[in-house]
Amino acid sequence: MPTNRKLVVTENMTVDGVIDAAGDWFSPAGDSDVDLSDLEAALREQMAAQDAILLGRITFEAFREYWPKQTEDTTGVTAHLNGVQKYVISSTLRDPRWKNTRVLRGDPVAEARALKEQPGGEIGVTGSISVVWKLIEAGLVDELRLFVYPTILGRGRRLLESKPVQPTLQLVDATPFRSGVVLLTHRATAPPRSTALNRVVASS
Repeated sequence: MPTNRKLVVTENMTVDGVIDAAGDWFSPAGDSDVDLSDLEAALREQMAAQDAILLGRITFEAFREYWPKQTEDTTGVTAHLNGVQKYVISSTLRDPRWKNTRVLRGDPVAEARALKEQPGGEIGVTGSISVVWKLIEAGLVDELRLFVYPTILGRGRRLLESKPVQPTLQLVDATPFRSGVVLLTHRATAPPRSTALNRVVASS
């Protein structure tokens, strides 16, 4: 029987929905002058619930080139990524060159569904926008956790771009941090629908 293992998408984004990290609006290693201690505590809590992460190849390679080199990282992200079981969706990647990594060469939806049916903790997904939308459209995403930064770029790739199929979401939590970042947690409440609009139901 399926275990209904939770699949959670976590993204950093601007107020206008851009998740492209180009520019200086987002500091992945926590080396900002702004107090991020409460945000990092929330991030560590989320990481503690995950025993696997699922990534697309481009995001995986970017993480592999950046995070293992952050030897003085105090956020806990480096330790988490080095130690957690990593799954990367790719038909071209041969040697992942990062310990605890398994390359999944099949259909992203089928591979993610198989992971959800295995016993274990949460499966985290971040970046990997093409993979994320396939999972959303297949109804496999249980929660969206969006760290919204108080800035507007006006350009760049967005998470919530127009798609033929959109999820029905319920806002279950909004947590502000001292830095001005707000964590919005949306839970999928129904299978995705064929509509051009995202339907977000505010929690009562």
